[in-house]
Amino acid sequence: MPSVKLASYNVHRAIGGDGHCDPQRILGVLKEIQPDVVALQEVEAHDDGGAMLEWLAREMGFHAIAGTTLQRHDGLFGNGVLTRWPARAYNLVDLSWRRREPRGAIAVDVLCGGPTHLRVVATHLGLRPAERRDQVQRLLRLFTWGPEERAVLMGDLNEWFLWGRPLRRLHRHFKPTPARNTFPAKMPLLALDRVWTHPGDILKDLRAHDTPLARVASDHLPLVATVEI
Repeated sequence: MPSVKLASYNVHRAIGGDGHCDPQRILGVLKEIQPDVVALQEVEAHDDGGAMLEWLAREMGFHAIAGTTLQRHDGLFGNGVLTRWPARAYNLVDLSWRRREPRGAIAVDVLCGGPTHLRVVATHLGLRPAERRDQVQRLLRLFTWGPEERAVLMGDLNEWFLWGRPLRRLHRHFKPTPARNTFPAKMPLLALDRVWTHPGDILKDLRAHDTPLARVASDHLPLVATVEI
């Protein structure tokens, strides 16, 4: 079966633990991982240049899909997907809740080097429990749950409690997966970044990418999953 390496990475606008903004460090971490598909959160694109997602795509030779959630005074901010292979189709989903900070998801069908495709849903959920509960309900609608579907949900879920209601709701549909601590990067204590697969048995490995560079490049460690589709 084809093996696909996925990564979810909150890059924190490329601001590292030392307070310096250095996209080269983010690129270095991705080169360490050597992923096939990456879900990025907190990616910036400035009006005066410096579109981080597009720059990473060029440097890695990947395709880029931007999922802007917020337009600031100096540019754009939000999610992104980088993929080694072309996308058969993609959809940008608005997950905004009431007057909270806008949130979103990217649902993309990736052609994994052949006729087989993998549905990847990449997201970054809100900070309030009620917000996340609503957003999880909307995310679940992006999956068909058919026996032939091969799908992954991944991103920064901002869920501090391993048995919070949003996670319990997800586990009614997905097989539970290990919680790997990814935040804060210097001393990871919380599993804010998560990965689930459908069906559950396609997930073969799940780990936090904990290296000296990853500990300083962002405030999150990347979460890396290997699936067989």
